[in-house]
Amino acid sequence: MSSRLVGVGVGPGDPELVTVKGVNALRAAEVVVVPVMDTGERGRAEATVLHYVPGDKVVRVVFALNERTDRRRREAAWDAAGAKVAELLRAHGSVAFATIGDPNVYSTFTYLAQTIAEVVPGVVVETVPGITAMQDLAARSGAVLTEGTEPLTLVPVTAGATVLKEALAGPGTVVAYKFGRQAAEVAEALRETGRIDDAVWGSALGLPEESVRPAGELGGAPLPYLSTLIAPPRRDGGRGGKL
Repeated sequence: MSSRLVGVGVGPGDPELVTVKGVNALRAAEVVVVPVMDTGERGRAEATVLHYVPGDKVVRVVFALNERTDRRRREAAWDAAGAKVAELLRAHGSVAFATIGDPNVYSTFTYLAQTIAEVVPGVVVETVPGITAMQDLAARSGAVLTEGTEPLTLVPVTAGATVLKEALAGPGTVVAYKFGRQAAEVAEALRETGRIDDAVWGSALGLPEESVRPAGELGGAPLPYLSTLIAPPRRDGGRGGKL
């Protein structure tokens, strides 16, 4: 029988936001892999998974999750992680990989799946969608992501503040991920484009240290790396004005 690798989105941190299908996939797998940084601390994916499966079923695999400058080190970490997961697939046949948010949205699972497809012949790769940080932040803040014909643009600020400014100058709602280290530049871009009054940001969603604040309160201090921003467009047309 073919081995099976399932990427399971476990949401942004609140264990109650894991879907029923996600929980079933985690419990059905023989092993659940969770990504950790080389510093070894427990990440959000691992903390969420442990609400649903016993600890002896969880295998921690090191990824260079925040490495963006040293490509050789980053790819060496991906290769080592892929080798470990390939070993688990050969031994157990069914492996779930837990990832925060959704496995098809800026997820480490993408790189792992590409590696596994090359080194494990016949492996079946599947994904189970998860709730994203922008959905959770919208729910917690009351921000409306889209109305009518509005587009929605998702920007990782790790791509640079210029990319964010270009998106903010366009139509529709702009969502920014991973902007915490560039909070000052993000606040400046929001002010320059007239978007700051209705924008909201959040971090550690669903966790005890959660923070959900108006973007107008952004200062120059850096925020947690996984901070999320929602900047809606101006909506002056009344109910259904964007239809």
